[in-house]
Amino acid sequence: MDHDNQKNHLKAYGIVYFGLEAGLKSKWLLNYDGGAFLIENNKAIENECKIRGVSYQIVSDAKAQLILQEISSPSSNQEAVTLEKAPKIAVYSPLDKMPWDDAVTMVLTYAEIPFDVIYDKDVLADKLLIYEWLHLHHEDFTGQYGKFYGSFRAAPWYVKGKQNAEKLAKELGYNKVSEEKLAVAKKIRDYVVGGGFMFAMCSATDSFDIALSAEGVDIAEAMFDGDATTPNYQSKINFNKTFAFTNFELERSPTKYEFSSIDMTRKRRIPKTSDYFSLIEFSAKWDPVPTMLTQNHTILVKGFMGQTTSFDRNTVKSNVLVLGENKTNREARYIHGTKGKGMFTFYGGHDPEDYTHRVGDPKTELDLHPTSPGYRLILNNVLFPAAKKKKQKT
Repeated sequence: MDHDNQKNHLKAYGIVYFGLEAGLKSKWLLNYDGGAFLIENNKAIENECKIRGVSYQIVSDAKAQLILQEISSPSSNQEAVTLEKAPKIAVYSPLDKMPWDDAVTMVLTYAEIPFDVIYDKDVLADKLLIYEWLHLHHEDFTGQYGKFYGSFRAAPWYVKGKQNAEKLAKELGYNKVSEEKLAVAKKIRDYVVGGGFMFAMCSATDSFDIALSAEGVDIAEAMFDGDATTPNYQSKINFNKTFAFTNFELERSPTKYEFSSIDMTRKRRIPKTSDYFSLIEFSAKWDPVPTMLTQNHTILVKGFMGQTTSFDRNTVKSNVLVLGENKTNREARYIHGTKGKGMFTFYGGHDPEDYTHRVGDPKTELDLHPTSPGYRLILNNVLFPAAKKKKQKT
């Protein structure tokens, strides 16, 4: 899985998932050869690698033992993590998700990793309980329809999406979309607290936390929900209810394409040619989870924009791990934390191989980016719930 010898990093994750589904023994070799995978030899795996264009090597049992011995050395920042079971995956996404493509759905499809698409009815009916891993599509949990009002309120897709959301909220017994979305956000919160793994990108990151923090407070202007906001609502925000963010200021203007001061999009002064973020190195033996999440064939990853591009370090809670950052701009791009028995990862930006991805742009063809470091970070999150849990020292 290093830079030079793997032709398709993304499909390699699909091979590992295929092996886990087939019951084959698998290990993730953290920080070894770009985060390589050691899979029990099987003709079906070989055939799949050939069909999918994934580079692989066959090693003897003796060679495998030498590799594992080398990794186990206390002097090496490496670890062999056993992968036990292919996680059951859900993607939270509406049927009318235009005009946005979803990077996670695209990369799961490209890597040939199976997933189910679920939405509000499923979440409120507690169907999350059958899944180990949940991805939140580009979403607005605050009931403000993505803050697209300023530029797109007359666009047919915006009008139709608003109508659909209002209809769904009423069907589910809620007076307003913001109330229905809060109920969904709370169900997702409970799923994570109970032991689930949640991954979110772009506006699903900050809008999720904002919705939780604004429980019982109306932050949506009249054009979104038909009535006025709660007076002085900023002072009523409860940061104790959020997963990752604190001390943020909400954006009051309905015409501004922004939710709060969490996002760095309007504060950035980085030219595209030098827009990169670096992955932080962790101890593979003592911190296997963040090490799994940062496995890559490069420590420098190309930046990319989104409605929520990155996170202001001043708004990230102190107990949340920053996995990737742009230090010069004091922004976190990729963060991870625990909530109850579960874990969450937030990844800023919309599409790792499309710098701006504006409304109406064609979707990214991953056949052109089979070794994408930015997309590889998504797949690290897909696979890490399969890892055998270490017993905690007491």
